[in-house]
Amino acid sequence: MTDYQNVSGRIFDIQKFSVHDGPGIRTIVFLKGCMLRCKWCCNPESQAFEIQTMMQNGKEKTVGKDTTVKDVLDIVKKDMPYYKRSGGGMTLSGGEMLCQSDFVYALLRSAKEASINTAVETTGFAPFEKIEKLLPYIDTVLMDIKHTNSEKHKAFTTQPNELILENAVKIAEKAKKLIIRVPVIPTFNDTEEEIREIAKFAKSLRGVEEINLLPYHKFGKDKYDGLGRKYLMGDLETPTDEKMNRLKAVAEQLGLYCKIGG
Repeated sequence: MTDYQNVSGRIFDIQKFSVHDGPGIRTIVFLKGCMLRCKWCCNPESQAFEIQTMMQNGKEKTVGKDTTVKDVLDIVKKDMPYYKRSGGGMTLSGGEMLCQSDFVYALLRSAKEASINTAVETTGFAPFEKIEKLLPYIDTVLMDIKHTNSEKHKAFTTQPNELILENAVKIAEKAKKLIIRVPVIPTFNDTEEEIREIAKFAKSLRGVEEINLLPYHKFGKDKYDGLGRKYLMGDLETPTDEKMNRLKAVAEQLGLYCKIGG
């Protein structure tokens, strides 16, 4: 019998008292490793699985540490009263949690055994067998659909999108709740036509009623400098509130509940 409490994985942060990334007040566990390399990624320190050194405020910071399910849940459980009052819980983010699917399985299963609400933020870029094993222990799946055009998706993320779209259909069939999230990125997917196509796809998924539009920001730009990497999105500006509301209206025209932000 597997001792799930002692299964180990690699994280780079735990953020408490978040009101994004799932319902209620949540604790977000950020995992290391991702299969995509999105040009706008605001957590570039999450992409490599390796433990790294990053300069921050003139000081070296170690990014990434190995931990166990028990150690993570000991932190998460401290805020159980807040979860119970708000309907919150634990969210796994990254990076991409599917890069560490064995650790994630043990963490989600142990969380549910402790009566903790669970959510995951995912690209869905992995063999469906990995995802399917996790779904019984996930209350809310927050899945990124970045673009419906595979060529453009690959140009901005390094990966095509066929597997992602196929998995979205399968996840919708089996998930307790699936919310589609769209990072709205200038020059990539910020036109009404592109958002309409993504919203059409979201609407076609079984049981999906909600889509979130997440406006681009440059908050992670300094992290690229700290890692000695070039920030590839240049000086693009955050979409205006007016533009975000126009895109929101496009999604709502298709009968989806649309929220700006997570």
